Amino acid sequence: MRFLLALWCVVAFAQDYPAKAVTIIVPFPAGGPTDQVARVLAARFSAKLGQPFVVENVSGGNTIIATGRVARAAPDGHTLLLHNLQISANVGLYGTKLPYDTERDLTPVGFINRNPLVLVGRKALPPNTLGELIAHMRKSSLNFAHPGAGTTGYITTALFLQEAKLEAVLVPYRGAAPALQDMIGNHVDLFFTTPQSVLPLIAAGHIKAYGITAKENYAQFPGVASFVEAYGPKLEIQYWHALFAPAATPPAAIEKLNAVLQAVLDDPAIVNAWAASGVTPYPPDQRSPQAARALFKSEIARWSEVVRENKIQPAD
Repeated sequence: MRFLLALWCVVAFAQDYPAKAVTIIVPFPAGGPTDQVARVLAARFSAKLGQPFVVENVSGGNTIIATGRVARAAPDGHTLLLHNLQISANVGLYGTKLPYDTERDLTPVGFINRNPLVLVGRKALPPNTLGELIAHMRKSSLNFAHPGAGTTGYITTALFLQEAKLEAVLVPYRGAAPALQDMIGNHVDLFFTTPQSVLPLIAAGHIKAYGITAKENYAQFPGVASFVEAYGPKLEIQYWHALFAPAATPPAAIEKLNAVLQAVLDDPAIVNAWAASGVTPYPPDQRSPQAARALFKSEIARWSEVVRENKIQPAD
C-alpha cells in the first residue's frame, strides 16, 4: 500500500510539474554566451511546459554566489542553474572553501552545447600563423588578456603557456567585450575566447585567429591551427553549457526537464543558429541525466588536476 501511495505521489508530481514559474539562474551578466543559451531554453521550456521560465542573472564571486543560491534552493525543480565549464574548475580552485559541495548539492539535468576556444590576436601583430606566433613569443614579450584569475580563460591561457613553454604578461579584464575592444585598439596582444565572440570581428578584419582548442581544424576557422595537433590532448578544451538542479530534486522533474531539453537540442532552427557560431549540441548518447552525471564527474576531475598541476590560484 505504501509503495502504491509513493508511486501515485511520483506520478502526480510529474503531471503537475512545474506548478509555478521556474527561475533559471545564470552566474554571468546579461548578453554573454551563457545568458544567451539560457534565454533560448527559457522560451522553449515556457512554451512546452506551460509555466514561465524566467532568467535571472546573478553575477559575481567567480560564479560562486549564483551556484550557492541554487545549491541551497528548495529541491522542487523551480530553481535551476545554467552554468558552464567554470563550475568544474571552481572545485579545484576553491576546494573546501566553497560554501557548497558541488557534486553532492547539485545534479545535472543535462549537458546542452559546447564549442572550442579560439586564440585571437590584434591585427598589427607580425605573426600570421600559430607556428609564427610561437617563434615570435620566444623572442619578444607579448601580453594576454584574460577575464580574471581562476576563470576559464585564465586557466586556458596558463595551460597553453605551460604546454608551449612560453611566458607572457597576463592582463585582467572585466569580460570579453572590453578585452576585444582594447585588442582592436592595439592595446592588448592575445586573448582566448569563444568563437561566437570573435567571428564577426575576424570576418571584418579587425583581429586575427591563431589557434583553436579542438582536435582538428574547425569549419568556422579554415586554415587555423589545432592546439591539440600541435601540443597534444591537454589542449583539447570544450567550453560547455549544462543545466543543473538542486541534488534532491525529484527524478520525475529532472526527467521531464531533460525530455524538453532533448527536443530543443533536436530543433533544426536552434542547431543551425548555433552552428553558425561554432557551437554544437551534445550528441544524443550524452544527453541523459545519467550520462550528464558521469560527464560532470569527469570534468571536475580533469579541471581539478589542471588547476593543481599548474598551481593556479583564484583571485583574492
